Amino acid sequence: MAKRLKAKELINLSKAELLDKEKSLKDELFKLNAQRYSGRVEKPHLFSLVKRELAVVETALNTKKE
Repeated sequence: MAKRLKAKELINLSKAELLDKEKSLKDELFKLNAQRYSGRVEKPHLFSLVKRELAVVETALNTKKE
């Protein structure tokens, strides 16, 4: 998992950068779910971390729309 950005840092990113970050987080979550269903998750705590960071990115994207 890449370095976690804080919400204040995410607000300063451009919309394109936020969309790229969102896509990479969704890909990472997809890979984690694939590991879950194959029965070999090495780091189960990453589910909550990725979901939380995805929510922060989506919130920052929604503030850009206004």
